[in-house]
Amino acid sequence: MSTPNGTGQQGSLAKQAISSPDAPAAIGAYSPAIRAGNLLFVSGQVPMNPATGTLVDGDIAAQTEQVMRNLAALLKAAGAGFEHVAKTTVYLADMNDFAAMNAVYGKYMVDPAPARATVQVARLPRDVKVEIDLIAVIG
Repeated sequence: MSTPNGTGQQGSLAKQAISSPDAPAAIGAYSPAIRAGNLLFVSGQVPMNPATGTLVDGDIAAQTEQVMRNLAALLKAAGAGFEHVAKTTVYLADMNDFAAMNAVYGKYMVDPAPARATVQVARLPRDVKVEIDLIAVIG
């Protein structure tokens, strides 16, 4: 539960918003990432270029590459990396894109690979092909 001043403190658990100039800013009432204790929750990232504010046009590989760069920027801003990732959820507009997405995704993840769920959804924001969120455990 957030306090009216936005500190996000409940008892001794404080929430800290995390953002990065190298990742897209939130568009709406959410944070790009939240650190709560030793957990980092990164909101779903779409293939938006943070420098231009435009979506990456192209196939699933190009879009997944941008999503992974956005996730990397938010992990870095929290003092973490992909080695800290415990769980991801991948949302695909078309499950036929799984192999190409997975090839790019696999370049970023380190052993042991995080737990993952991958689902096909009816529609993603701005009609992108992929969105990925994650949970990381950090010190």
